[in-house]
Amino acid sequence: MRGPLRDTARAWAELLRISAWPTVPGDALTGAAVLALRPNRGTALALGTSLCLYTAGMALNDWADHAEDAQERPERPLPSGRVTPRAALAAATALTATGLALAARAGRPALALATALATTVWAYDLRLKHTPAGPAAMAAARALDLLLGATATHHRAPRPGPVTPPAPAATAHRPPHAAAPTAAPTAPVRPPAALPPALALAAHTYGVTAVSRHETQGGSTRTPLAALAATLALAARTAQPPPPTAPAPVHLLRSLLATTYLRTAGTPLLHAALNPSPPFTQRAVGGGIRALVPLQAALAARNGTRTGTATALAVLGLAPAARALARKVSPT
Repeated sequence: MRGPLRDTARAWAELLRISAWPTVPGDALTGAAVLALRPNRGTALALGTSLCLYTAGMALNDWADHAEDAQERPERPLPSGRVTPRAALAAATALTATGLALAARAGRPALALATALATTVWAYDLRLKHTPAGPAAMAAARALDLLLGATATHHRAPRPGPVTPPAPAATAHRPPHAAAPTAAPTAPVRPPAALPPALALAAHTYGVTAVSRHETQGGSTRTPLAALAATLALAARTAQPPPPTAPAPVHLLRSLLATTYLRTAGTPLLHAALNPSPPFTQRAVGGGIRALVPLQAALAARNGTRTGTATALAVLGLAPAARALARKVSPT
């Protein structure tokens, strides 16, 4: 790819924050894992919805801020003229419509959550970003995204079959009035069980968003310190031992994931608190975005099941892509 085509592709990659895309699939996958369900067609539809709405939010963000970016970040795609505002708004609209169409195929509950998510994204970009409600809106969006994955997966999960009556041989010597034994089916875990992990993602996202409000001007020490305190609390929470029935490797995995999360998010936050200049603040925001991957993995492994462990390893496998893309395109 050479010349104008390459320049156009890079401009759109910057506009849509391609380097942050590896942080998106973990929401849907973690939502399935915390219900002890294997990913299914509903998970795939939720993942597609998440990617569409996330990239829609990125395009809409720059469309809403292109006048401000012309003063503070003239190198961005819109103020530099590499992408037109009309094209960015059209992309945001088309991606939102596509995301909602995918959610509709995952069932009405998933569509309801996707609609709430899309509404939150548009409200943040167009109205709430520069208000005190901005970080809360972004936190809500991440929480809704995980709940979307849990709900869509649950809707498509196979339900327990009918109870099988005991074979005649097993009942030949049973007393005449004794009740027949039944094998009660195991009910699947319901989506409300995904609420605590969703709140954990929301807490992390709130801190990152609060720090990002100072990334162009710097000057805040208190905000990175508050975000660092939240990061320490989340790391301690995710490192708590899984159920006693979980195998020993799961204990080690959770500790490693919690440590990775703390190092990825906490170290740049500490640097930003010590030196609250724009470069260090921007690194703290980038580290916070990348830290979503080990946090999602730790939450997926929380219940100690094989499904959760496999999902955690799959999500963690996205971390190298996030690091590689971040070196080429800024995630902020």
